[in-house]
Amino acid sequence: MTVQILRKKFTVGQYHQMIESGILTDRDRVELLNGEILEMSPVGRRHAACADRLTELLIVQLVGKAIVRTQNPIRLSDDSEPQPDIAVLRRRDDFYAAGHPQADDIFLVIEVADTTIEFDREIKIPTYAQENIPVVWLVDLNAEVVEVFQEPTSQGYRNRQRFQSDQMLTIPNFSETQLGVDQILS
Repeated sequence: MTVQILRKKFTVGQYHQMIESGILTDRDRVELLNGEILEMSPVGRRHAACADRLTELLIVQLVGKAIVRTQNPIRLSDDSEPQPDIAVLRRRDDFYAAGHPQADDIFLVIEVADTTIEFDREIKIPTYAQENIPVVWLVDLNAEVVEVFQEPTSQGYRNRQRFQSDQMLTIPNFSETQLGVDQILS
């Protein structure tokens, strides 16, 4: 006899109702991805340091031009509201108080990974492609590279490049703004 596991898929609306009613709290490190509420991995020292470094580098270069959002939700669809490590967003006076940023508001998503590299590569990045996020950077702390994914399709990104030490990355929509891989990983 085969046993089937029933999985309940949630919408963003249902997810928000769970937050508002106290079922999910600030202590629950979760995100909604493809209808599933997923527990987020704990953030280690290297991961936190890299995300903080990247945030500072981006803010210094993009102040007044874009919003740099750190570990906060973006709304991709009716069943996905992930919390990327960093999102570079179209500037808005209300800082998205009226609603989380959506795909059209996003210039760049950055995921920093050490223990979550497979999950980010196999689940999150394909989801970003399906939802038409134009560019994703995956900072692989273990391999000490930054992978850049561009040209989203429903099957994934068409273009994937690996940047290593001594190479420069250009921030999408801000061609005058560059970051060195060494700056990100140091």
